[in-house]
Amino acid sequence: MFYRGDGREMGAKRQRLDHRIDHRIDHRLDQGSSFYASSPGSSYMFNPTPSAFVGQPPPFPVVKLRGLPFDCTEADVAEFFNGLDIVDILFVHKNSKVTGEAYCVLGYPLQVDFALQRNRQNMGRRYVEVFRSKRQEYYKAIANEIADSRGSPPRRNAPRAKSYDEGKDSAEHTGVLRLRGLPFSAGKDDIIDFFKDFVLSEDSIHFTMNSEGRPTGEAFVEFASAEDSKAAMAKDRMTLGSRYIELFPSSHEELDEAISKGR
Repeated sequence: MFYRGDGREMGAKRQRLDHRIDHRIDHRLDQGSSFYASSPGSSYMFNPTPSAFVGQPPPFPVVKLRGLPFDCTEADVAEFFNGLDIVDILFVHKNSKVTGEAYCVLGYPLQVDFALQRNRQNMGRRYVEVFRSKRQEYYKAIANEIADSRGSPPRRNAPRAKSYDEGKDSAEHTGVLRLRGLPFSAGKDDIIDFFKDFVLSEDSIHFTMNSEGRPTGEAFVEFASAEDSKAAMAKDRMTLGSRYIELFPSSHEELDEAISKGR
């Protein structure tokens, strides 16, 4: 596997690395021979022949991960995608702090489908979401990482779409928040303590369960008002025990649907 080190290369070194990644992927696609993932005992086989993408260039093989443990390492990601060929791993930071997100570049476009099968599977005690991504998103994340480590925003020649955090900030509040990344052992007392600046009752806290009746690591909390739920967003990505908790503006409809699925 080809690793980038600490994930925060700078300037010319980062550009040389990107060139090597593109060259390595293009070389594999041009080979047209079967590839067996390097992990012992792997059952995955790939045959990325040129005919697989007739009339169009092959898609860039990158996925985005969300919900990673804050102490996640490249080795953890490689183990999570055991059996797949990892070309590059880029952890996403904001103000030099981990966000629980990362991009993972794979050896072949066909491996993306296998990576997506890991969606919502556990890494340690957290479940990780896996999304299909694009070359442009990965390169933009690289630019943001370089700018973040230099302490200045990247230059942009066109208006940018709203970021994940900006989407949260602009979302309409209804008095309900969804919590993600909770320890499976968390109880209602833990949630009340987490939001100790707000008045909550146990009846306003709803843990979601999977089809087997086990905790999913998510919960919904009903606040006294939309103003309270908006103010409570200040706790987004703060820790409960050793795990950081993500908060999302939600609604009573989403709450009711989540509860009904767990019954």
